[in-house]
Amino acid sequence: MRKKRPYHHGNLRQALIDAALELIEERGLPALTLREVARRVGVTHAAPQRHFADRAALVAAVAEQGFRGLGAHMEAVRASAPARVPSQRLRALGVAYVEYALAHPEHLRVMFSPEVADKSRHPQLAAAAQEVHETLLKQIVEGQRQGAVAPGDPDELSFAAWSMVHGCAILLIDGQASRRSPAASIDAAVDRLHLGLAPRAPACKRRR
Repeated sequence: MRKKRPYHHGNLRQALIDAALELIEERGLPALTLREVARRVGVTHAAPQRHFADRAALVAAVAEQGFRGLGAHMEAVRASAPARVPSQRLRALGVAYVEYALAHPEHLRVMFSPEVADKSRHPQLAAAAQEVHETLLKQIVEGQRQGAVAPGDPDELSFAAWSMVHGCAILLIDGQASRRSPAASIDAAVDRLHLGLAPRAPACKRRR
């Protein structure tokens, strides 16, 4: 649990987001209220409304911060992966996604909560989520150009890839992969992902 610090001055918006995440980590998303967040930060009940019109806006801000963090982590991993080897970069992105999820489980739940499913209501959140998607999409397109990824609609392939790593992350967070260590589960998921995205060899023609 993070050490709580009373708010004195500075960035009130960020202080409210931090307090909201602390509350979510302790009690879950349903327990989040603007009143309780204000109390934790040490400001009046009306103060959060300077930055967040309602609870939904605060939830969206917490989700946006999560996507920003995920995007930064994925981009750092992508940049450090071996150059000119698309398959290795794709694998690294899959591992990075699950690693971030395991390090920030409650944040991940907020990011994909039904409360923020309609991201059109929150443009900044939508932009942050799109940036994460673009990181994966660009890598798939690059892999296709180099013949390392199967041909097809990049959006469909990226959705399939995301579904696999996200599913792996949720299973690990919920303790549903008890027979495997987290590292083994991640390796199995991203290796299967690599096989699924790899181009298929042409079928051999039968001799007459």
